[in-house]
Amino acid sequence: MERIQTRRTNRGETMGNVIDDMYNVPDVETKREQALKEQAAKGSKMIWVTFRKEGLHKYPAALDDPKLATGDEYDVSFLGYVHRHIFHFKVAIEVFHDDRDIEFIQFKRWMENMYADGTMKLDYKSCEMISDDLYTAITKRYPGRKIEIDVSEDGENGSHAVYEVPVMGGI
Repeated sequence: MERIQTRRTNRGETMGNVIDDMYNVPDVETKREQALKEQAAKGSKMIWVTFRKEGLHKYPAALDDPKLATGDEYDVSFLGYVHRHIFHFKVAIEVFHDDRDIEFIQFKRWMENMYADGTMKLDYKSCEMISDDLYTAITKRYPGRKIEIDVSEDGENGSHAVYEVPVMGGI
């Protein structure tokens, strides 16, 4: 069977395959575009927000643990005393559709308010402990979602935690 060739019109436009046109069959580029859209819709998506919070903390073990209070250039015994940081947060949370499943600004304000009203406390916790506390609060409000949290001291050193969706029925 011979295939009908694509030809140009007098105006230079390309005419598609006559049979494809008769049966309204989309061209290759349209099919490709549709396949890409379908693939994108299947993708895992997360939104993220950032905020900062001033806090005081300490690491009591640093005062007398020989691995920390070394007396040399690696000595960090000063961490055993209360000291100030600006804690930097970056929180990412899984969303299930691409039209503001969780609205950024509301999500950010909710987390900031938990620290402002005393619901969440920095106390004398490590970045990892702060992250775990925040994860617990977020999961209570938004269950069954993957969450990633970065907490750093002054935007310099910190932790990155990945919390997968719980397998036991999505807490």
